Amino acid sequence: MQRSYLSSSEDDLPWKDEAMQTTYDSTLTEPRAARGAVASLALCVAVLIASEFMPVSLLTPLADGLHLTEGQAGQAISVSGIFAVLTSLFISALTRGIDRKIILTSFSLLLILSGSIVTLAPNYAALMLGRVLLGIAIGGFWSMSTSVVMRLVPEKDVPRGLALLNAGNAIAATVSAPLGSYLGALIGWRGAFFFVVPLAVLALLWQWISLPPLPGKAQRSKVSSVFALLLRPQVALGMASIFLLFMGQFALFTYLRPFVETVTHLRISMLSLTLLVMGLAGVAGTWCISRLLRARLYSILIAIPLVMAVLAGLLVLFGSVQPAVAALLAAWGFFGTAAPVGWGTWLSRVLRDEAERGGGLQVAIIQFAITAGAALGGVFFDQFGWSSTFTLAAALLLGSSFAAAAAWFNNERRASKTLLDI
Repeated sequence: MQRSYLSSSEDDLPWKDEAMQTTYDSTLTEPRAARGAVASLALCVAVLIASEFMPVSLLTPLADGLHLTEGQAGQAISVSGIFAVLTSLFISALTRGIDRKIILTSFSLLLILSGSIVTLAPNYAALMLGRVLLGIAIGGFWSMSTSVVMRLVPEKDVPRGLALLNAGNAIAATVSAPLGSYLGALIGWRGAFFFVVPLAVLALLWQWISLPPLPGKAQRSKVSSVFALLLRPQVALGMASIFLLFMGQFALFTYLRPFVETVTHLRISMLSLTLLVMGLAGVAGTWCISRLLRARLYSILIAIPLVMAVLAGLLVLFGSVQPAVAALLAAWGFFGTAAPVGWGTWLSRVLRDEAERGGGLQVAIIQFAITAGAALGGVFFDQFGWSSTFTLAAALLLGSSFAAAAAWFNNERRASKTLLDI
């Protein structure tokens, strides 16, 4: 069994004793209460993601209401991503020694403040301020989520806890755009943005009630030490695989709408249905794959990008066949949405001593990969056509699979060396 082999090797790693603050503590809370605490985090994740992507479907009315160009309004999306990256890299060092319950609820408070500012924004500066606060909340919350789950639930239940967080992510990503469009038509773009505020208040209250005190580490921590994690070969290989995975995923996904409209010729109503099916398939994939991670972590980390590369190639071959495209995109949602759960589980095992800093590094790499994938995919799309973008995505995903295989090989070699040294 891969899991037991991994556990026996990790128990003797030189940094294992430093893990006191980021591993499960049964005295923190009862198992049922811990599940409620994780569920409260999942609700906050859902509200964060819904808030992040809400402007996508409200760009035109938002621009008209504040007398902006659509390009200026679009910057409200990118600015939150930039500050999410910066926060994820700095937050662990800046908040050392502070109770993580206080930090997490503070991010929920920032989420409420952000939604309120955007709702009432009289001008462009206020809009951007609200989105900056949202980016800080997103980067900080995500970077700490894995380490907090590790402290709330036993190690065997970490994949399920992370799956619950990712289910909130998947549901919010699926419904945020159509819900924003519907609410925008019904109550205006300001009403649509305010819609998330009561949900954020609920998430804040639930966290405050359900989360136990989570004392922070007291030792000094430097921002540069986040990047020092990459000096560990296992971490460097894993992060390389994560970067290529998300770069390939979003090189394709960003340009999915023009593909299905001009190549597959789906109507808008069918496109919305297809995206909904992708989201629901993602929730199902997250649930199924989380139950396999305990025994087959590296196999899944290798297989997911490999399968997605094959799916990208099949979309090139059968892009004009509507039933085939619908089935392939459902499969894409099934595997692609589950990938973060796999890599979150990997982080909880490989960096159990540095889960917060590792989580910050992972969030920064994912955000950068999404930006790079969308940008490079756009260049290929404009210069060489849609098929070149999908082929690029397949190549990047294959690279992710190879990097994950290298991480598996490194782990096996490290475990063998540890056993020989005993």
